[in-house]
Formats: sequence, C-alpha cells, structure tokens
Amino acid sequence: MSRTTLDETQIKELFKQAFVELLQERKDLLHELVAEVVEDLALLSAIKEGEGTATVRRDEVSQVLEGAS
Repeated sequence: MSRTTLDETQIKELFKQAFVELLQERKDLLHELVAEVVEDLALLSAIKEGEGTATVRRDEVSQVLEGAS
C-alpha cells in the first residue's frame, strides 16, 4: 500500500490552482459576489448618511415614491 503525503506548500499550490480554475470556469460566481459586495457597501453608506438626517413618516415616503412613477 503506497501512501501519498503532501506538504503545506503543495496543498496551498493545489488550492490556488483549483481556485483559479473555478474562477475561470465560473466567472458568473465572481461577478455575483462582487455585485453583492458593491450593493451592500452602497446600502451601508446610505444607512450611515441617513442616520444624520431628520426622520419622516412612512406615508410621506410613499407619497414621494408614488409621485415619482
């Protein structure tokens, strides 16, 4: 019975190769991930900006949105 052992460097290299292949074959996954990160950052920015502004009632927001359509 033969036994194959891999050292840490070999494992890291295999992982890197597998990751690169995954990104090459499934570019859509990377695109979706980046898009979600950008959306989350924009939402976080909007929330932080909104924390320093006056509050408004829900019906006021609805009126503005209905008028915009």
